[in-house]
Amino acid sequence: MPNVIGNLLVAQSGGPTAVINASVAGVVVKAKKYRSIKNIYGGANGILGILNEDLIDLGQKTPEAIKSLRHTPSAALGTCRYKIDFKKKPEQAALDMDRLFEVFKAHNIRFFFYIGGNDSQDTADKVAREAVKRGYDMRVIGIPKTIDNDLPHTDHSPGFGSAAKYVATTVMEVAADISSMATDDGACCVIELMGRGAGWIAASAVLAKRQSDDAPHIILLPEVPFDENVFLAKVKETVERLRYCIVVVGEGLKKADGSEYSADTNRLDAFGHPVLSGAGDRIVELVSGKLNIKARSLKLGYAQRCAEHYASDTDSREAFACGRAAVDAAIRGKSGFMVKLVRISGTPYKCAIGLQPLGDIANVEKMIPRDWLSVDGLMPNKKMIDYARPLIEGTVRVPVEGGLPKFVVLKKTLIARKLPERGYLPSNASSHSGQSGNVR
Repeated sequence: MPNVIGNLLVAQSGGPTAVINASVAGVVVKAKKYRSIKNIYGGANGILGILNEDLIDLGQKTPEAIKSLRHTPSAALGTCRYKIDFKKKPEQAALDMDRLFEVFKAHNIRFFFYIGGNDSQDTADKVAREAVKRGYDMRVIGIPKTIDNDLPHTDHSPGFGSAAKYVATTVMEVAADISSMATDDGACCVIELMGRGAGWIAASAVLAKRQSDDAPHIILLPEVPFDENVFLAKVKETVERLRYCIVVVGEGLKKADGSEYSADTNRLDAFGHPVLSGAGDRIVELVSGKLNIKARSLKLGYAQRCAEHYASDTDSREAFACGRAAVDAAIRGKSGFMVKLVRISGTPYKCAIGLQPLGDIANVEKMIPRDWLSVDGLMPNKKMIDYARPLIEGTVRVPVEGGLPKFVVLKKTLIARKLPERGYLPSNASSHSGQSGNVR
């Protein structure tokens, strides 16, 4: 494809990670090196912000402000959960696409980068295809992001390593607490982690084990149908032997029939999925009721994806590199691809960056291979440990002020709008604004 000259737009989508802003920093730093990129904009609140023509001027930010993104949690540009759905809402989707390209043309956007997970890569794929269909010369590149680590064709996703580091550390700390208070009566602590379809985050808790009897003692994954009898027998045996048992459960734990163990079918989320009402609490009720063992649950929630104070340096560096690589690919004329991480070796760990067609990524979930788990499915094995261990190495150095992390965030300076306001509102729209701040 011939080279193009114009403006760049980068946006973030879906749940944040500890390193999602590092990818934005990578895009901005690299984009400033190319003369064919004139202005650098950010979409406020993802695709919703672009539909509203809410564009942030990133090119005017100081180098210090951009550098600070590498140790700032949350989505600095703001994010959203919104899907352009031609199958279920064709009229809405058509309006959205028309509006997007009105914004692209009004601001001469010729480079578009979307940072996100499965649904975000689906959006990027649709935009890339639509650009070709409309004859609009634009480079579209997806940048991977998700703590769930369920994007296919990439060895792992930026964000996962930091979540794994935090989860494994928290399990070690909780286990030290519970074991010190364990009595002959026994105790069970159930730690619930994110991961609806794939159990990568829960599986990463295995990194906390240094000896065979170390916690976690049981890890329940969405990939393995839950067998109450096998599980209860394992809890009973563990408590009798160690006086305590630490159980890790992925929120999307499933029954033998494939239905979610804790789904509330009376409530649906923005994408029409039943709301998960607490797998950890359900497991606690089961252990207390069937085994008469004292049990409590702990839900790490948002902390899994925003623990910047202990983020993986490997993860941060790779997220930054993915942002840089996306710009390089676009300048080379590539469009309709997602940047991916390709593991070259495990020991020593070495990863390269490649490209994968967005059509291969969109709406496909990568699950944990069955041979990475024990025979009973209750514990990941050495293959999972060897895979995840390098991803948690190193710690991001976060500035400290008054004994606490000093987080800095971008001041959202919007550029002047050139179009009339939209004549319609997108349905099922949910935006998540980044924090306001004083960094310019």
